[in-house]
Amino acid sequence: MKVDSSNALQILLLIGGISILPAILFTVTGFTRILIVLSFVRSAIGTQSSPPNQALIGIALFLTLFVMAPTISAIKKDAWDPYSKHAISTTQAISRAEEPLRQFMFAQTRTQDLSLFVSLAHLKTQPQTRAQIPTYVLIPAFIMSELKTAFEIGFLIFIPFLLIDLIVSSTLMSMGMIMLPPSFISLPFKILLFVLVDGWDLITTSLVKSFH
Repeated sequence: MKVDSSNALQILLLIGGISILPAILFTVTGFTRILIVLSFVRSAIGTQSSPPNQALIGIALFLTLFVMAPTISAIKKDAWDPYSKHAISTTQAISRAEEPLRQFMFAQTRTQDLSLFVSLAHLKTQPQTRAQIPTYVLIPAFIMSELKTAFEIGFLIFIPFLLIDLIVSSTLMSMGMIMLPPSFISLPFKILLFVLVDGWDLITTSLVKSFH
C-alpha cells in the first residue's frame, strides 16, 4: 500500500507539473519577448495571417530553446543528473535547478523593475544582494522587463515600414487616388523591402543578441 500511495503521489505531482509547464515557459524564459517581437514583425509588414499563429509560436519555441540552451545545460548538469542518480533529494534538485534560471532572469531584468517589485512586496527586510531577492519577486520584475524590451524592439521594427506607408499615402494623395487603400499598394513594397534586407535573419540575430 505504501508503494502504491507513493506512486500515486508521484503521478499526481507529474500531472501538476505538466499543467504548469506553459506558465513556466511564458514567465521564466525568453519566449514572451521572442513571440511579441515576431508578432510585431507580422503587424508591421501588414500580413495579418502570414505567418500563421502556429508558425510564430513554433519559431518562438525553438528560438527560446536555442537562447536557453546554456541555462538548460546547467540545470541538467547541476540538478537533473545528480537527482536521476539519487545523489540528491527532490528539494535539493529544485533548489539547484532554480539557480540557473535566476541567473538568466537577473541578467535580463532592469534594476528599476526589480526595485519596483521589491517595494511592492513589502518584505520585512530589504534585500541587500540579489541572492536575498525571493523568486516570487524576481519573476514579475523579469516579465515586466521582457515586455518593455519587446516593445522597444517592436517600435524600431515599425519605423521603416511606417515610412513606406507614409510615402505611399502621400503619393496617392498627390495623384488624387483617395479611394484606393494605401495599404493595398504599400504591402508589396514592404514585403519586397523585408526580403531584400534578409529581414528574418536580421530579426533573429537581433533577438538572440538581445539576450546577451
